[in-house]
Amino acid sequence: MASRQGVGLFQVSGGPYDIGYRLGEIARPVFAEYMAQSRAWHAVRRWRGEPFVQTPRDAARSHYPALLAELDGMAAALGWPAEDVFLWNCRGELIHYAPDGCTTLAAVAGDQRFIAHNEDGAPFLRECCALVEVRPVGKPGLVSFCYPGSLPGHTFAASRAGIAQAINNLRIREPAAGVPRMILARVVRDAGSLDEALHLLRTVPAASGFHHTLGCAGDARLFSAEASARRCSVRSVSGLADHANHMIHPGCEAEAQIVTESSRNRQLRVDACCRRSSRQCNPLRCSTYCTIARHRACRSIATTRSIPTTKTRLPPRSSKSVTPVCR
Repeated sequence: MASRQGVGLFQVSGGPYDIGYRLGEIARPVFAEYMAQSRAWHAVRRWRGEPFVQTPRDAARSHYPALLAELDGMAAALGWPAEDVFLWNCRGELIHYAPDGCTTLAAVAGDQRFIAHNEDGAPFLRECCALVEVRPVGKPGLVSFCYPGSLPGHTFAASRAGIAQAINNLRIREPAAGVPRMILARVVRDAGSLDEALHLLRTVPAASGFHHTLGCAGDARLFSAEASARRCSVRSVSGLADHANHMIHPGCEAEAQIVTESSRNRQLRVDACCRRSSRQCNPLRCSTYCTIARHRACRSIATTRSIPTTKTRLPPRSSKSVTPVCR
């Protein structure tokens, strides 16, 4: 995993509330200032007390109460109301015009597989994010890029079960009663296999949607999954596949979405790069396309390159500290 600048790595463990509390402590030095200048938060907080907000909260409590407890712990450490922290982690269901963008590329060439992801965001975030190693009791655990005040798992991460996942925001116009997408993205990280991860995306009722690029150590397959409130489209990756921030799989036209100029242009740009390279695909060089196509209104927060092999998984947990490789 590589980023464009040094990013601190924090290890958190324990029960759900304890993990959330530690994540809140990590975010606390920057969170209040971040939220004060965030246009997204100014839009999201208007939903305080609205009946619709109770629907995803009830779905989260019904399906994944542990992650709701994690958010409650985070709120306690931040000194913020639990309702507000939950709202912030439902921002994808509540607002649809946030300018943030990201681009993902998946490549298969012979026995090599590759996932590259460029994470774009507000310039303020450039010094505020972290890598976190989450060690929940009874679950595989993961290493994830993490925004302050957000559940780890909705950007890019790798789990100790071997699952590698990169997420792309989708701007779904009509959210539904279901589990918030940031919680669902985190749940996928707890899967023990690709098949289990895809089963979750296909069966758990989602409130809105993400695009998931999925691979797993010990499994030769890569998948592109558009999982929204109305449908879950899964396509196997052969050669090169890319994705920005709108649905592109066949059948997506039946679901209302917002396609920003940035997302459309990035998709076209990476499509063109992939077509030129399709005959001589080298997965070890393809991450360049993600940075070329970054969101012009934002800055690259991090660029990751994940190479899930067909033979190995992440090493077992160690009590020793881990230093991330950052660029």
